[in-house]
Amino acid sequence: MDYDTPLFFHVMQYAAAADRDVIDMVSGGPDWEPPEALRDGLREYADADADAFQYPPSDGLRELREEIAARRGVDVDRVVITNGAGEANYLAMAAALERDAGDEILLTDPVYPYYPGKARMLGADPRLVPVADDGGLDVAAMREAASPDTAAILVNSPNNPTGAVYDADTMGAIVDLAEANDALLISDEVYDHYDFSGRFESALAVDSDHTVVTNSFSKSMAITGFRVGYAVFPPHLVEAARTRHMLVNVTGARPSQVAVLRALRETGPGYYEASRDLLRKRVDAFTDALDAAGAEYIVPDGAFYVFARFEGFPGTLENVERLVDEAGVACMPGDTFGTYDEWVRFALVTPRAEEAARRLADYEF
Repeated sequence: MDYDTPLFFHVMQYAAAADRDVIDMVSGGPDWEPPEALRDGLREYADADADAFQYPPSDGLRELREEIAARRGVDVDRVVITNGAGEANYLAMAAALERDAGDEILLTDPVYPYYPGKARMLGADPRLVPVADDGGLDVAAMREAASPDTAAILVNSPNNPTGAVYDADTMGAIVDLAEANDALLISDEVYDHYDFSGRFESALAVDSDHTVVTNSFSKSMAITGFRVGYAVFPPHLVEAARTRHMLVNVTGARPSQVAVLRALRETGPGYYEASRDLLRKRVDAFTDALDAAGAEYIVPDGAFYVFARFEGFPGTLENVERLVDEAGVACMPGDTFGTYDEWVRFALVTPRAEEAARRLADYEF
């Protein structure tokens, strides 16, 4: 089977090779500080006994799983620590397909491109379902698309790339839809700490054995390099997920898990609120500049992306390279995210976001 290399790498390499100053707004790696307690956890770990440098349990440190379970209101045996949310979503898709309940995975359009990539890698048929005009989930369209061949419905809230946030009614409706079609709802909630609207609802709020929730600490603690994620499986699917995780990874990294556990226990809500405040200011400044540039955009209610389009300037890779060369701003082409080839995506995880906005406002599209 042939696999396409994700365009993220191409755009980042192109920007790095540019013969000018370029502001990187390509990928979602936060530029702010991690919790201080996380650094403290790493320092303490460095002086631990030699046995602390060996394999942790394959499904994750018991204390970390207990902390997550308590926060999410689930039994600890349902929690599997993974190599970031990426592996968590892979395990969830595999679990959906192994039930022999179809080979189709419904995804939103636009979509985070790693979802259809993973689906194809697992032998599934990814099907894109258009979102509403405001970027929110179109439950009616999902309902029309669902069928007995639907193995899974994968949603992401707050959403990458639109910034949409799914409320309680939306989440309840999509859980009902999964149950009605004997499909597994996979709810990727990796941006849950970046809800600006106050409407975010986790799929775990709905009691269902057709739901897997995935998450990680990469975004919420600004530690994308630590690769600590998790999935909460229904009881009847968790053992197979543990086995697949063990065969693929053996286990995760102990130092990262120890540091995350320390940070979870000692970091108060003020840390996360400060990150949200920072992003709110960036969103406001950036969208003001997009207004000045005459752009159309979806106002994000969460996450840290802005999905926009400029009249007469399709979101192709060629035009993204033009923005790098001529405006000094690197972003992602919209056709990476499905059928939205008129759009581009900007990641507001750079202290130079306002400067990038000024460059775009001055650029002649």
